[in-house]
Amino acid sequence: MTIAQDLHPKDRLLRTASRLFYAEGIRAVGVERLITEASVTRATFYRHFPGKDDLVVAYLKATAEGIKDAVERARGDKSPREAVRAVMAVLSAPLGEDDFRGCQFLNAAAEYPDPDHPVRAVIDDQRTWLFRTLRDLSADLGHPDPDHAARVLVMLHDGAFQGAELDDAAIVRETLRRAVDEVFPMQDL
Repeated sequence: MTIAQDLHPKDRLLRTASRLFYAEGIRAVGVERLITEASVTRATFYRHFPGKDDLVVAYLKATAEGIKDAVERARGDKSPREAVRAVMAVLSAPLGEDDFRGCQFLNAAAEYPDPDHPVRAVIDDQRTWLFRTLRDLSADLGHPDPDHAARVLVMLHDGAFQGAELDDAAIVRETLRRAVDEVFPMQDL
C-alpha cells in the first residue's frame, strides 16, 4: 500500500507505521522498511523521530487520540444509559473488521514488557483514561460502585479484543453488548 505523497513526511511515517505496526507487530517492522514504504530518507526519519521507539510512542498517542475523539462523539448529549452503550459500541467497533488484529495497546504491551519504558507510559495513560471514562459513565448512570463497574467494563473490553481474534467476532460483539446491559440492569440503579 502506498501512502499519499502529498502528506508531510512525518505524517507519511506515522501512517505507514500505524498500518505496519498494527498488521505485523512493532518489533517485526524495521526502520528500513518504514523508510522505504513511507518514501522518506533515513535523515528525514531521524529528524522527526530520534529512534523507532519515538515513532511507536507517536503511533500509540495518535491511536489514543482517535479513540478519545470517537468516544466523546459517541457520548454526545445522550442519556447515561445510552452513553454507556454508545461508548462501548464505539470501543468494540473494530472487532471483526477485515484487518482486525486486536487492541493496539494490548499488542504493544506484549512487545514492551518493561513497565518503565516510554511506550508503556503511553499504554498506561490510555488505560487510565479508559478506566476514568468508564467510571464517570458508571457514576452518571448511578451505579452503586462505579469503580467496580469501570473495572468490569475494562475487562470486558480487553476480553472482547482478545476473543474476537480467536472466535466469531459477531458473537463476541453481541456477548459484549449483553454483558454491558448486565452490568447496568434496565431498572434504575
